[in-house]
Amino acid sequence: MSRRSGILEFAVLGLLRESPMHGYELRKRLNTSLGVFRAFSYGTLYPCLKTLVANGWLIEEPGNTAEDALAAPLTGRRAKIVYRLTAEGKEHFEQLLSQTGPDAYEDETFAARFAFFGQTSRDVRMRVLEGRRSRLEERLEKMSASLARTRERLDDYTLELQRHGMESVEREVRWLNELIESERAGRDLKGPATEEPASRDTTSGASGGLPRTGDAPLPDTPDDTAT
Repeated sequence: MSRRSGILEFAVLGLLRESPMHGYELRKRLNTSLGVFRAFSYGTLYPCLKTLVANGWLIEEPGNTAEDALAAPLTGRRAKIVYRLTAEGKEHFEQLLSQTGPDAYEDETFAARFAFFGQTSRDVRMRVLEGRRSRLEERLEKMSASLARTRERLDDYTLELQRHGMESVEREVRWLNELIESERAGRDLKGPATEEPASRDTTSGASGGLPRTGDAPLPDTPDDTAT
């Protein structure tokens, strides 16, 4: 399994732990709540859902809303399929939440893990935050050394781009320091504050920061049906 596929499975399980959803609703949640997935397609989501069902971590159920019940006989379409987390799926997701290895500190993985910090124990949150900070501090050292070696050979624009990348990483390190201090003081972030404030620039690819969520609105699509 690729790293991105593993992250998608983790995010799907996490969202379905909150409540059952059909595919289109799940896709909207992935795009609006987890910016790291804003570019993925139905062609990526549905194979993931089928794999999770085959593993026994999800079950498929027919939609049970009045709208679904009326739409099926009138349009000839099958009712929307709702995906529900099984007990085995919940247990598997909790195992994934407890993992604090190096993969949890990488750019895309960290963004997904952070999005579910509200469901993560404090000691695991601390290990992930501290690991992420260490990873970025290592990145800063390498970027600084590289800039020192190549400064004289770079034009002004390339040099400015390098500086911008370093500043972005430095901002995320400061943000992580604040989060770690809050965790040590026993303070939890509340509600939607688990996303980084918009005033921080997290859009640069060099930053390795949390991607901005809700950037790209979804086009209207037909009702989601079983494939």
